[in-house]
Amino acid sequence: MITELIPLDILAVVPRSLDWTPSIGITMLISNIVAIAFGKFTIQNPNVGTPVPSASLFGGFGLGAVLGTTAFGHILGAGVILGLSNFGIL
Repeated sequence: MITELIPLDILAVVPRSLDWTPSIGITMLISNIVAIAFGKFTIQNPNVGTPVPSASLFGGFGLGAVLGTTAFGHILGAGVILGLSNFGIL
């Protein structure tokens, strides 16, 4: 049946998933801070668009810059967390 189509070795492969720990949360927080700092120095017009209520917390960014930098921070953080867990550090 299905074992004729798929070798049994492939069925035994399971991706590694991590449980949330404070070190993973801190890693994601640091990644977002790095992304916001990177955006602060590279975005030419960070305050264009809808203002954020706590704009001083995000360096005077508009909503687009906040969403862009934090999205980049989460992508960066996911890569860092996966890489560090693969090396056995997390």
